[in-house]
Amino acid sequence: MSCFSLIAQENDSKKKQLPEEVVVDSIIEIREPINPLTPAKAAFYSAILPGLGQAYNKKYWKIPIVYGAIGTGVYFYISNNKEYNRFRDAYKSRLAGFTNDEFYFDAEGNQLTNPRVTTEGLERAQKFYRRNKEISLLVTIGLYALNIIDANVDAHLLQYNVDENLSLAPHYKINEFDASGNVGLTLNFKF
Repeated sequence: MSCFSLIAQENDSKKKQLPEEVVVDSIIEIREPINPLTPAKAAFYSAILPGLGQAYNKKYWKIPIVYGAIGTGVYFYISNNKEYNRFRDAYKSRLAGFTNDEFYFDAEGNQLTNPRVTTEGLERAQKFYRRNKEISLLVTIGLYALNIIDANVDAHLLQYNVDENLSLAPHYKINEFDASGNVGLTLNFKF
């Protein structure tokens, strides 16, 4: 058996020089840093003025939906409040002994001997419109809160990492032993 040993020396002039600049690979993306206060700021803006948080998130198409929803709730509240006050005023007039409320007159303005709506009918109408008024107020407050929640959640989702290297996919596999189907969910990370 023989053994060879070879020793080589390099000249300093032949050594490779390091490049002066480093080239960044095109695969690496530099992202803007996440501002953790963005969702709170969007919610605050929506609380101050409905739709302002959606504008802050640059979701301008949601602003008409916000104003339409809240405006509809306000419209029904005002309408029910107007009808409630109408029947309440007639009821108070009847209790005071007057026969000159609007339900004692026909369409031409002639006074009737019997009212179109009885006193019990006025009581039922008051209860009906008061309940509808309260429901309209609760719905409007709920839509206002939903506007704030939407702005907050949307600001959170803008910071969500939607990268091609992350994937969540459903899969279906047939079990070879008992020929039953298995359903699952696969989470893949690619580095």
